[in-house]
Amino acid sequence: MAIKAVVFDFGGVLIDWSPEYLYRELIPDESERRWFLTHVCSMDWVIRQDGGQPIVEATDELIAQFPDHAPLIRAFYERWHQMVAGVLDDGIALMEKLEAAEVPLFGLTNWSAETFPYAWEHYPVLRRFRDIVVSGRVKLVKPDPAIFAEMRRRIELQLPGVEPAELVFIDDNAKNAEAATALGWHGVHHTNAAQTEAKLRELGLPV
Repeated sequence: MAIKAVVFDFGGVLIDWSPEYLYRELIPDESERRWFLTHVCSMDWVIRQDGGQPIVEATDELIAQFPDHAPLIRAFYERWHQMVAGVLDDGIALMEKLEAAEVPLFGLTNWSAETFPYAWEHYPVLRRFRDIVVSGRVKLVKPDPAIFAEMRRRIELQLPGVEPAELVFIDDNAKNAEAATALGWHGVHHTNAAQTEAKLRELGLPV
């Protein structure tokens, strides 16, 4: 089957986001910083906000668990914008090749509904997608099959009858790419733009 649409994850593919950018300043010692981002403001904690938990509530809960780290915990979302370094030019270039070939593009991102508006305002490239499923808004997170079902439902509104085998999903998290593949999509684990572009070419896309 010919590919009818490509779905992009954002962080790590198109947007350069990392807690390291902020916490290198706040916790200069690498081992201490690694411990903090592994055990306190961990990705398991972040994913709860990506799934819809209010930031204030999540912050208060974590401070109750780690009161000695209260200022560092509060900084995570108070200074969240300092974790975003900008766009990833090679990822944007790949997206623009698909766009120039008139391939329908969609977005599927694990992102808090409270912080996504900042990205929407500051990175106009996001407005070029036909539709975007933001996990915090639908209260589902990748790799849950339900969020892929919601994405496919949205795509079908614009491309009636589209089949999973006609969809490509690009994500820098291997588990998310594998989840898409398990659902019949073409999941692409993004490690760098050149490899992703080669994979898209194999699938017959004009890049």
